[in-house]
Amino acid sequence: MNSSRDAFEDAFMKNFIAVGLGVFIIYINGIFVFAFFKNPVFYTDPRYILYTHLVINDIIMLFFSVTLHVLVYVAPLMNFALCSVLLMLSITCTKNSPLNLAGMALERYIAICKPLHHPQLCSVNRTYILIGLIWFLAFVPALTDIIIVLVNEPISIFSKSIMCYSNNIFSSNQQFMKMIIVESLYLSCVWMTLIFTYFKVLQAAKAATTDQASARKARNTILLHGLQLLLCMLTYITPSVNYFFLALFPKSRSTILFTSYLMSNVIPRLLSPLIYGVRDQKMFRYVRMYLTCCLFLTKVESEIEERHYQGQAKEC
Repeated sequence: MNSSRDAFEDAFMKNFIAVGLGVFIIYINGIFVFAFFKNPVFYTDPRYILYTHLVINDIIMLFFSVTLHVLVYVAPLMNFALCSVLLMLSITCTKNSPLNLAGMALERYIAICKPLHHPQLCSVNRTYILIGLIWFLAFVPALTDIIIVLVNEPISIFSKSIMCYSNNIFSSNQQFMKMIIVESLYLSCVWMTLIFTYFKVLQAAKAATTDQASARKARNTILLHGLQLLLCMLTYITPSVNYFFLALFPKSRSTILFTSYLMSNVIPRLLSPLIYGVRDQKMFRYVRMYLTCCLFLTKVESEIEERHYQGQAKEC
């Protein structure tokens, strides 16, 4: 988005909306993370460990996304090295989400279809090893982009100032080809995992000897994984969608780009707590308790402040 074309009022309103939504979504996700760390009952369940990792990753990704969006308006020119680090971390978090979804689908498949092997295959230690592997697989492609820049550009480029966009830094043909290959490979593996686990759980749900309620719930969860993966893929189709709408409404360029940014980078981050936290009664019970406590404490503090001000007014 070209911030120089926006009037001050438009720029302020867009940043206000982006920051406001970002703070709200981070707050909601943060409550789920807080509920996890405050209750040891979740520590031994790989499902909750993977879910909490997904939520933490969404918080980090949203923080970097909103920060970069605001910096485009506040400080359009950024140091190349700093921009590279921010983009590398943002890209890593973006790739983490689909890989984590695949891990969660596999855990549900093992829990339903191989319940006797679940304690061994999905132990707490192996779950954290899987999370480490997810970060490694997501970080390597992002690090490769930096290496390609080092090979193709003089080292002095890292001291220059540029507009902090991914296309401004990672724009070589090698990086474009690498992106296509890596994204195709990763997303294909994730989709095959979701499809395989869904049909296996579907077969288990039809078996007479299987707990049908649990299998049906696991099947629906995997379907929701697929929905969330589709939302993750909005990042990849956004340029084409933008091109289509910009051709139809060229005078609304800034609005179209801002709307697509919210729909592909901000709003989907709210989906994780809605899909898993609200559906899961065990998690939601704790979250509701913390939300109620926060609202109650806020109300009590407001009443105390109001009484304090009223007392001061009487004294005056």
